[in-house]
Amino acid sequence: MTIVLPISIYILRCVKVVLLIFGIFQLNSCVMPEPFEYVAPGKWRATLQLEEKVGPKEFQPRKRTAEFEMEEVTDGELPFNFEVVYENKEDFHIDIFNGTERIRVKKEDIIVGRNLATGQDTLLINFPHYESYIKAIYEERVMEGEWVVETRPNYRIHFTAWHGQKHRFTTLRKAPKTDVGGEWAVTFSEDDDPYIAVGEFQQDGNQLEGTFRTETGDFRYLEGTVQANKLYLSCFDGAHAFLYEAKILEDESLIGAFWSGKHYKTTWSAKRDPDFKLTSPNELTYLKEGYDKLSFKFPDINGKMVSIDDEQYKGKVKLVQILGTWCPNCADETQFLSEYYNNLKSDDLAVIGLAYEKHREPEKAKVAIERFIQRFDVQYDVLFANGSSSKQEAAETLPMLNAVISYPTMIFIDKNNKVRRIHTGFEGPATSRYQEFTQEFDTFVKGLLAE
Repeated sequence: MTIVLPISIYILRCVKVVLLIFGIFQLNSCVMPEPFEYVAPGKWRATLQLEEKVGPKEFQPRKRTAEFEMEEVTDGELPFNFEVVYENKEDFHIDIFNGTERIRVKKEDIIVGRNLATGQDTLLINFPHYESYIKAIYEERVMEGEWVVETRPNYRIHFTAWHGQKHRFTTLRKAPKTDVGGEWAVTFSEDDDPYIAVGEFQQDGNQLEGTFRTETGDFRYLEGTVQANKLYLSCFDGAHAFLYEAKILEDESLIGAFWSGKHYKTTWSAKRDPDFKLTSPNELTYLKEGYDKLSFKFPDINGKMVSIDDEQYKGKVKLVQILGTWCPNCADETQFLSEYYNNLKSDDLAVIGLAYEKHREPEKAKVAIERFIQRFDVQYDVLFANGSSSKQEAAETLPMLNAVISYPTMIFIDKNNKVRRIHTGFEGPATSRYQEFTQEFDTFVKGLLAE
């Protein structure tokens, strides 16, 4: 009887071979890979079923083979890729891929064990910065479970993964109808509260990467494929689950569908237009008539009340960052801003983060903010502004602004406390405008410091 050990993918086997050479018996052994304690190392392909109803809490892995190929992409099935990398026999981390982006899930955020109720081996992959996790059972080369978002009520999406599969959407290589690389004028939700964007795509044969820039930020790193007259893009980063499908029409315009998790689905269309422009991010948010400066007072993570009018900020250039620790675009901006502030080391520059959290309870918000500070080595003040991510509620705490349009938003204030610029959104490193922004930011800040 053959015994299959589900928690060990690579088993060290030595085969003794007896060879008769010149009348002498010689014993040889073959050297096989080192055994691993848990899931199989190497590349995996995962899917999130965005339009599938949540199943039972404990799943039985589907017996699907590694040779499985999709003839057509299933509506609502979002694929992404990751790699399991062992640091030693027992400890491993996971790298999630979206185009050129690599998201590291550290070993301390991964828990493996056996479910005592079912006797099944279980894997828990935590994304603590976004308060979500993947919980899956695993058997040999397959995982099955759920992606759970803790800040949304009963938000669970079915998850599966297969070891050894390197493709994202399909292994097919249908000749593309056209090369969609370049910039596109895009409209989302044409029939219901439409909003515009610039699509930036890079195509290499069937391989497709890119992003969408909107007036409130970008859709981060997207990866996918072009197959004949259809294109597909996806992104999963622990916070976002984005899926795009589109058909290339006869005039080479695009029309398709966009999913954000299981809670939002809409249509989108696009026409190639390298000259299409969005409203400048410096023109969307402004001070209302009758106001000439910014004013606020919020607690820091230790409960101490901090005001922009405090002595420690007087005579300094101040950057006020409206953010949420749950927001990936805010994470991109904070990565940039923290590195800039730490490297500049100017006593004349102060940065103040105002965190609008999904937790109304101060203690829970404090944990999220502390984690955020540690993650990006933030050496400036981050205050707990409000226990709500609602933009309307955020605007009520800063009544001098016309609105809080986007997380993040950055307010530039000179040494005399005059608001000089308000930058809405953030065009991050996934976009073509990132380098332009960083150079413009540096020039503007140093100009304020020199005044």
